[in-house]
Amino acid sequence: MRQLSSRDFQEMGLLKHYRIVRKWACQNNDISDAEIELLIYFDCLKTFRKRDYEIGVLTYPWNNRRWNKLLKNGWIVVWRTGGRKDQRYTIYELSFKCKHLIRQMYRIMLGEEDIPTSVRRNKLYKRDTYTAKVMSTAMDIVNKDKTR
Repeated sequence: MRQLSSRDFQEMGLLKHYRIVRKWACQNNDISDAEIELLIYFDCLKTFRKRDYEIGVLTYPWNNRRWNKLLKNGWIVVWRTGGRKDQRYTIYELSFKCKHLIRQMYRIMLGEEDIPTSVRRNKLYKRDTYTAKVMSTAMDIVNKDKTR
């Protein structure tokens, strides 16, 4: 199997609509941009420890509640406990709903799937604010652009 080069990814246009897809994912799942990018980072690691989280958040805005929020809202789950005395060795993984969201984002960026346009599946299609109107128009353009 041939290894993909940077040229292959550029021709694929994988990142062409990344911002719009990320904004859609954040708005509809009540999660911040930094959190979704952190979850994508964790997706590449498969399993991770809290130390990996500390390394992963070095370039994001400071938020000391982020880890607990991701755990509480079910984006991260415990894969294996580290023991009663030492939580440092607990291993985590992404939850099913998180993996599903990230895979859906990839499918949308590759043009295999459209961004949902129903009000039930996409809060931005209520068009109740100026930002929602602009984003829903941009999402319509992404859905029409199948030459990504």
